[in-house]
Amino acid sequence: MLMEYKIKWLSEPEEHDYIAALSFFSLLCDKKTAKARMKELRRTKMSEFKSKDIFRAAWLPLLAVSNHHVKKDQKKIKAGQKMSPLLLIRDSANGKVVIADGYHRLCAIYSFDEDALIPCKIV
Repeated sequence: MLMEYKIKWLSEPEEHDYIAALSFFSLLCDKKTAKARMKELRRTKMSEFKSKDIFRAAWLPLLAVSNHHVKKDQKKIKAGQKMSPLLLIRDSANGKVVIADGYHRLCAIYSFDEDALIPCKIV
């Protein structure tokens, strides 16, 4: 019998999520642009999208459940710990979404429920 887990969420991303997103996004664009996008993310309101739709929009593969970080996030879900919302940036030029922070969380959540609504900040 497959156990169902209720995924719990923090109301806002944590400070370290923004720091991680800035580090990652700084690889894709100059530091000034990356900092400006992080300011936008901080100010924007929360949205929700299904996990499967985020994957499709990001063009990313699902990480294996054997991935250390995915396993860690799965354990948090099973323990009833609150997960941090994702930070997403629209890449209109390439018609996709960049997961600036939360890829491992997304993979862990998808492994439980591909239709799970995931709170996100998106700019």
